[in-house]
Amino acid sequence: MFFEQLSGNLVQGLILGSVYGMATMGLSLIFGVLQVVNVGHGAFIMVGAFTALILFQSLGVPPILAIPVALLIGMCLGMIFYYGAVKPLVSPSGAGIRKVGRRQLGKAAGVFVAVMIAMRILSGVLDLNIAFSIFIAIILMYAFLVYVYGGRRQEKGPELATLLVTFSLGVILEEVVKQIFTSEARGYNWDLGKLDLGFTVLPFTKILASGGSLTVAVLLYLWFNKTRAGMAMRSVVEDSVGARVCGVNVDWQYALSFSLGIGLTVTSGVLLTMFIPVGINPYMGGGYTLKAFVIAVLGGLASPYGAFFGGVVFGLLENGSYTLLAALPGGEPFALTRFFSFVMLLVILLIRPTGLLRRKG
Repeated sequence: MFFEQLSGNLVQGLILGSVYGMATMGLSLIFGVLQVVNVGHGAFIMVGAFTALILFQSLGVPPILAIPVALLIGMCLGMIFYYGAVKPLVSPSGAGIRKVGRRQLGKAAGVFVAVMIAMRILSGVLDLNIAFSIFIAIILMYAFLVYVYGGRRQEKGPELATLLVTFSLGVILEEVVKQIFTSEARGYNWDLGKLDLGFTVLPFTKILASGGSLTVAVLLYLWFNKTRAGMAMRSVVEDSVGARVCGVNVDWQYALSFSLGIGLTVTSGVLLTMFIPVGINPYMGGGYTLKAFVIAVLGGLASPYGAFFGGVVFGLLENGSYTLLAALPGGEPFALTRFFSFVMLLVILLIRPTGLLRRKG
């Protein structure tokens, strides 16, 4: 009985771990290319979860078909946030804010007054939360356009500033989603049947989620190693100065990597809902952010492939330890599972400080 339960939990952990790994690949990609730690990682996972929920409930689109939509939404968000907030902190040729003159102040005041009037009018025909969200969107878009088309060059910003920026972006996303959908937990039911292995039962939705994660990981590997764009991005990781000398557009590679990393993260939100289709709310990403950082360090913080295999290892440790801890008298396996996983993480890092797939030295 013990070994049957252990085998079942390990299989479940293998499937869940592949989804964990997929959820961490975007984090590792962004850090590997831009040296930016995306503290708002969980908020983008939440966006993917709501994408799957809305498409399924409103249009009847199966979550597996929501993956390309989530990838597109994530890449668009990544481009907007990169050029709007991250670029001046990571790129020496980033656009800084121009000195504001009287004309700019007059334009900004006019736009602000116009938007306030529009918000007041909209509040009479729309829900106040929707009107508020439209107000915020217009202000952010105006600031973004002024920033992109009215900037000047500046030096690269301090690294710690990116932590504040990504944290702020995550909070903004959470609060905007809360204003639109409230903080109530939601879910959906997409049942495709189950596969009985004898020692455990696997829903086909979980198998599809794991297969989708593996497919995305393989496609990313092929893109990095078989395409000119992927090899150009790898050259930026190895030596950005040398890549620039060889004719690589480093600024564009920064933008593309940030956009692709956010796209992968949003996509992982769809896959996670296929595994756990309940509890979808604006603040669901906090726990996933913590696990993603652990997995990223475990697999090598700058290695997307290491992140994927680190996720598999973490999933096996998390689910496998549950069976072992449940056999202890008086123990609480749910409470001790995360403790055991982090202890094993420390042991592995003491043996291999650079992560599983990172070369020493």
